[in-house]
Amino acid sequence: MSKQNRDKIKVFALGGVGEIGKNMYVVDTGEEIFVMDSGLMFPQEEMLGIDIVIPDVTYLKENLERVTGIFLTHAHEDHIGGLPYVLRQVPVPVYGTRLTLGLVEAKLKEAGLLRSTELNMIETNQKLSFNSAKVSFFHVNHSIPDAVGIAIHTSQGIIANTGDFKIDHTPIDGQHTEFGKISALAEEGVLCLLSDSTNAERPGSTGPEAQVGQEILDVFQAAKGRIIIASFASNVHRVQQVMNAAAKTNRKVAVNGRSMVKVVDIASQLGYLTIEKDLLVTIDQANDYSDEKVVILTTGSQGESMAALSRMAQKSHKQIALRPSDTVVIAATPIPGNETSVAKMVDKLMRTGADVIFGQKKVHVSGHGSAEELKFMLSMMKPKYFMPVHGEYKMQKAHQKLAIEVGVEKDNIFIVDKGEVVEFANGFAQKTGKVPSGNVLVDGLGVGDIGNIVLRDRKLLSQDGILVVVVTISKDSHKLISGPEIISRGFVYVRESEALLQEANTKVRDVLEKCMNENMKEWSSLKSNVRDTLSQYLFEKTKRRPMIMPIIMEI
Repeated sequence: MSKQNRDKIKVFALGGVGEIGKNMYVVDTGEEIFVMDSGLMFPQEEMLGIDIVIPDVTYLKENLERVTGIFLTHAHEDHIGGLPYVLRQVPVPVYGTRLTLGLVEAKLKEAGLLRSTELNMIETNQKLSFNSAKVSFFHVNHSIPDAVGIAIHTSQGIIANTGDFKIDHTPIDGQHTEFGKISALAEEGVLCLLSDSTNAERPGSTGPEAQVGQEILDVFQAAKGRIIIASFASNVHRVQQVMNAAAKTNRKVAVNGRSMVKVVDIASQLGYLTIEKDLLVTIDQANDYSDEKVVILTTGSQGESMAALSRMAQKSHKQIALRPSDTVVIAATPIPGNETSVAKMVDKLMRTGADVIFGQKKVHVSGHGSAEELKFMLSMMKPKYFMPVHGEYKMQKAHQKLAIEVGVEKDNIFIVDKGEVVEFANGFAQKTGKVPSGNVLVDGLGVGDIGNIVLRDRKLLSQDGILVVVVTISKDSHKLISGPEIISRGFVYVRESEALLQEANTKVRDVLEKCMNENMKEWSSLKSNVRDTLSQYLFEKTKRRPMIMPIIMEI
């Protein structure tokens, strides 16, 4: 029996499908496991108090000895942000291009993992050999330099992952999409393609990055006072265009925001950013120049509450106070789910009197290909099977439609959910079950220690508040010694609700005395009786259901 007939190749996503962010795709050859990307996702509104969300890597932990490494497509947070958490559980080598590893290095250094992690720099013309497969790369255009697609050459055929891409014929850095390599992969035979679905619903093509450069220059030439421009820190091409426009209009650039400072520093050190001598100044030095000579490049284009631009909008930034003469440029569009926070921030920025440019000029284009580019990629790759990834379900569904339009058979398209396994054997594919998957919530230093029950409690607390009932009972006589004392937080304003709480107090005393007369000594029964009585009474009076916590002490 030949190796090809014997092998079964499993492909599945641990993140990045049915959602935006936390991209992680896995190819399991049976002998070895290849992981592509390790991203994070920002919490949804209902995830109260959660900082970030990462993929569940139980499958990788359980099969650690077979994991060859994590292969990175590019250095955006939704592709590398999970590494500091994942590498603690799955300590394996990491492969990436020069800029990608430069930004990963800074991240791992901060997490204290740099010395213990093996980082391997890749060139796009390299082909890495492992026991059961070879791995090759092809350059693609995205909103960050050094982005690649990954091809895993297995005994069943090539499993290709485009990474995030758009087709830009005039790239800022002169690095074009490697169409020759993509054609060569198609010639060899692409068994399954995993492709970026972010803009699958958007018709036409995504505009070139170069067109943004001209728009930014126009804004710089028209502005009379300071320019405050916010962008994604990792959009190195956009940062380059800001530097170019500032140099052409004879302005100095002050970089603000921790992530922006870090990216500018690393990208310029590695030669991905070209900054004219003496162009950069500190925020303090910027105050020494007249307003029309200053540009402040900052983070916070997504309305994040702690980011620099939001703090300026709320007038809580230590060094920068907005003035009516300022021009504020938001060179980004909201990530799905962030629309409300961005709209609120724009509103606050406008209230300062500054001129806010957001949406009305082409100061941003997406880094993701629209429908025509996605169809072009499918036509070039000619995959037998297709798996739309990197997007919410509706985006995957739109991508499926595009694939059918260019000739992929509908039965050969798999719209998968997290953990759903597609297995390839003898050149055929089928869904064959699930591996453990889901969201791991990171809150402060706790990774995965918060689940649905804690989130449900936080939600209840946020909606109706809490009522704590404290009583002390005698151990010997089994009678009430002191209390009940009722403490309320977030339920009602105590001073205005004394009668309500007084009545609640009486209800608790009555129910406890009744229980004791009936010789009920089980604490859990006493607590549930108090909880039920109080809950019913408060709902009748207020139509609210606060969380009720009875605390019983015995002395």
